Amino acid sequence: MPDIDKAGTYSLGGRKVKRLGYGAMQLAGKGVFGPPKDHDAALAVLREAVASGVNHIDTSDFYGPHVTNKIIREALHPYPDDLVIVTKIGARRDDKGAWLPAFSPGELRKAVEDNLRHLGLDALEIVNLRIMIDTDRSEGDVHGPAEGSIEAPLTALADLKRQGLVRHIGLSNATPKQIAEGRKITEIVCVQNHYNLAHREDDRLIDDLARDGIAYVPFFPLGGFSPLQSGTLNSVAERLGATPMQVALAWLLRRSENILLIPGTSSVAHLRENLAVADLDLPDDALAELETIGGKA
Repeated sequence: MPDIDKAGTYSLGGRKVKRLGYGAMQLAGKGVFGPPKDHDAALAVLREAVASGVNHIDTSDFYGPHVTNKIIREALHPYPDDLVIVTKIGARRDDKGAWLPAFSPGELRKAVEDNLRHLGLDALEIVNLRIMIDTDRSEGDVHGPAEGSIEAPLTALADLKRQGLVRHIGLSNATPKQIAEGRKITEIVCVQNHYNLAHREDDRLIDDLARDGIAYVPFFPLGGFSPLQSGTLNSVAERLGATPMQVALAWLLRRSENILLIPGTSSVAHLRENLAVADLDLPDDALAELETIGGKA
């Protein structure tokens, strides 16, 4: 792996952000549905993140729905000048919490307007179009991207950009073919896909995006609903005096300079543990061991 400044910054929509950000999904209730168990704790986590230098927060109005955006506004508005809030559209929730596609021009406009209202913004800095193909409605998990044209919904989102409601556009859960299609329609400033130590189908994509200066933001960096389980990861972590999850995050920061992390938590203590990853050094022998988890040794 190249020698990369883990604690450095990277361009996201023309703004310099710290490579360690924060994902707000866990601020909602169980199953990312309903209010948090502890509202005051949710506010405290957000305020601690920004006080610690985090200037990239990932959210969506379909978290809750509407819950995380309202909490972000309550905790942080008026926002610091350097804070970049990235949101997602392309899905909606029914009254039981199921995740359903919402790709029509009317649905996309409503999603943008809802995000603006609940966050208290005049324009959204970056909006990711979430490409929903197949979902497990019991958990809201997406079974990976599948091919299909994104021209219609992305054209509708690009029109909202031209109207000034959105400044920059990204893609989430997208295949390389969809990303190539999207870049012909509008500038794509980031890609948010499933990627971690054990799930590495996007290895080539990450390198291609890095060459073009496009940020890559892995979701489920720690495994998702089933946390990463690896004897090798545990062994390396014990040797380094870190937790397995800290090592998994540190590996991602070393993987490529265009990777931006958004680990989420509803705990201030866990937030501090995540942010400490910037100071965790992975020696070459540890990196070589970790590579075997993804079958790349």
